[in-house]
Amino acid sequence: MIMVHVAQFFWGWLLASLLLGFAMGWISVVQRGEGVAGAWGRALWALVVVLVALALSRAVPGRPGYWLDLGLVMFGLYLAGCTVGAYLRAWVVARSTPPA
Repeated sequence: MIMVHVAQFFWGWLLASLLLGFAMGWISVVQRGEGVAGAWGRALWALVVVLVALALSRAVPGRPGYWLDLGLVMFGLYLAGCTVGAYLRAWVVARSTPPA
């Protein structure tokens, strides 16, 4: 029930996070970085797992829990936009490359 309220009230912010993710995914194909690996990568994954576990268990009550849920949904939409943008950019670049 609360996610319906989040989607109705913050639809603009959710759309903005999706579009920003799409833009960053589109750019990332052209500008390849090394990414986050090693201990920092494991620490970031552990943080995401802990935050998702807190949200699913509803261990954070009230307004902070509400903002945690909203932040996780926005982060998920951002990652989805990044994925779609990167795949579309790779597809467009691959189609425009002349055959060897």
